[in-house]
Amino acid sequence: MKTFLRILAGLVLVGVIALLAFIFVPVQRTEPTTELAADWQAAEGQGELVLDAGDCVACHTSDDGESLAGGRAIASPMGTIWSTNITPDAETGIGNWSFADFRAAMIDGVTPNGTHLYPAMPYENYRLMTEEDMRALYDYLMTEVEPVSAANKDTNLDFPFNQRWGIRAWNWLALTHDAGFTPAGVSDAQDRGQYLVESLGHCGACHTPRNTFMAQDGVTAESESFLAGGVVGGWNAPALRGDDAGIKGWTVSELADYLATGRNAHSTANGEMALVVEHSLQKLPDSDNIAIAAYLKGMDGDAFDLPEEVAAAGPIATPEAEADDAGAATAELLVSADPDMPLGARLYSDNCLGCHFASGKGAPGIFPELQGNGLVVGSEVSPLISVILNGAEVPPTAKRPMTLRMQGYADRLSDDEVAELATWLRGAWGNDAGAVAPEAVAEVRDSDSAH
Repeated sequence: MKTFLRILAGLVLVGVIALLAFIFVPVQRTEPTTELAADWQAAEGQGELVLDAGDCVACHTSDDGESLAGGRAIASPMGTIWSTNITPDAETGIGNWSFADFRAAMIDGVTPNGTHLYPAMPYENYRLMTEEDMRALYDYLMTEVEPVSAANKDTNLDFPFNQRWGIRAWNWLALTHDAGFTPAGVSDAQDRGQYLVESLGHCGACHTPRNTFMAQDGVTAESESFLAGGVVGGWNAPALRGDDAGIKGWTVSELADYLATGRNAHSTANGEMALVVEHSLQKLPDSDNIAIAAYLKGMDGDAFDLPEEVAAAGPIATPEAEADDAGAATAELLVSADPDMPLGARLYSDNCLGCHFASGKGAPGIFPELQGNGLVVGSEVSPLISVILNGAEVPPTAKRPMTLRMQGYADRLSDDEVAELATWLRGAWGNDAGAVAPEAVAEVRDSDSAH
């Protein structure tokens, strides 16, 4: 009852704020921070680089549709939101938009007819773009992208979220930061990384927790919550700063490798992050991925060396790493052939040992380590269950053209067995995460079957 009353009180509060905003707050259209000359021209390749860094293709392209023609389903706590056509088609895309129209959508979330965009469009972050990059992106979309006639799908959310005028109140609460980018002035590389992380890459949209009003709890490093970890669609987006950051023990070179290829000596990209690597990060110049890595590592004051380039394509050595002190007992158990070995350990030996090894360290650049792996020990257990049931795939990239695939075990393991294996993984090699119930496995299995 107390939970219900809190939710009801929250809805009433949001409703009151929304009504006041509708009455008193005008539609927000932020003025440009820099006036560009009428004959301003983008640098060669600038517009396409902005498109790639902004990860526009991943969201605005459906699995079976043409590039940037919209129609991709984006899950949100409010329901499914459909991405829109941003090709220069005059009827179904943005072909009739002026630059001012485009800019208002990018940083204020407002379309030419005054309709408010749902904040699945990360205009909280794009708000920090430079005027030059904004104009370069607009010019690229209008002149270099082929127009595609593809009608937009209607987003129909349940009441009260279908009342888009209420987003005016949300903007009033969330868009408290000024438009435009202010570098910290640490170094050229870290300033570039800061810009890519805070604005174009909109890393905070996933990796920053949400506040009561579902706004990002900080959009720049001035907030201690910025990049402190979030949950997106049932997946943990790990913290990128602080002692609990999944990248805490990584070097700048290892992090840049992960960004550009979706894999390194510690981990492989899954879920939404795999899409980011596929459609965005692998297309950036090495200097940009190194800059992002330098900025993220520098946030905690870590000392680092800047590599000259991201790891080039080629064979990867896969020696079996030795277990560390925290994982020694687990490794010893797995090679002991102990008849009293727990069921979870026996399931691991039968199905996982050949790739991830007794040490739980995996094969660098091929099979991720399971010790301390964010997907394994995260608060959300459905991603781990899904990977065990359905397998996983890391897409090829320019620098690592080999596709990595893990088979699924849905037909081999029962719900009870998957739960035992997942629970064991979350406590092995020094991992310290809670148990997984068979009911949670059944729920994931049923959800997968429904799709």
